[in-house]
Amino acid sequence: MMTFIMSDRSKPFVRGSAPPARLPPEALDALSGTGLASVVERARWLGKLDPVLRQSLPATLADQCRLANVDDKNLVFLVSGPVWKAKLRLHADALLGAAAAAGLKARTLVVKVAPPEPAIPAGTGHSKPLSEAVRDSLRATALSVSDPGLRAQLLRLAGPPRGDTDGA
Repeated sequence: MMTFIMSDRSKPFVRGSAPPARLPPEALDALSGTGLASVVERARWLGKLDPVLRQSLPATLADQCRLANVDDKNLVFLVSGPVWKAKLRLHADALLGAAAAAGLKARTLVVKVAPPEPAIPAGTGHSKPLSEAVRDSLRATALSVSDPGLRAQLLRLAGPPRGDTDGA
């Protein structure tokens, strides 16, 4: 029996799976008092298991999904959209077979829709020029502060006063 669930939110970590790989002792010692050691271990284990399972999928589909959780009954994958959810369901037998080959007991594939995290655009190096009103505000603020370092930085940001030219 296969169950498919669509959800906008996911709960990536559910208890009940095989023990995850071990962290270095120093990291475990640092996390022992915080209660995060088991969460970090599980995240690393899922991170290592994800590519093993996704290699059984076509490359275009594997790029649009990721392993979210595994427990004794369910193999939970997140996909980036409803279209990919439908396509992943067609490959449920391959995923469950790969999971069984990896030693997992999951019998059900659960697919949830979770849009990918937005990409943070890289700076192009070109900044929008400051308006004259912003420059005036920076100059006024610079004149009102007593810290000479801050004053210098604000004046540098404001740029030259109106009417100044590079060559004259």
